[in-house]
Amino acid sequence: MAKNTPFTVENHILVPKHSLINQKEKDEIIKEYNISISNLPRILNSDKAIQDLKVKDGDIIKVERQSPTAGKTVFYRLVVNE
Repeated sequence: MAKNTPFTVENHILVPKHSLINQKEKDEIIKEYNISISNLPRILNSDKAIQDLKVKDGDIIKVERQSPTAGKTVFYRLVVNE
């Protein structure tokens, strides 16, 4: 019989890797894609996938997904309040 281990969303196989980027990376992304922060898709600060990252409004989250057809894809999301 398997042990009862607490379920954590961020370790689930279907949840892609989420990481908080620093200010330097944030500036590089804005420059590279020629966008403003408001152009990024949003993610709520209450999202369970980022609960352990200690995020605040205006932070940017890097989401890395593995795909059998596309390989590794990277997305960026802006953290917002509910």
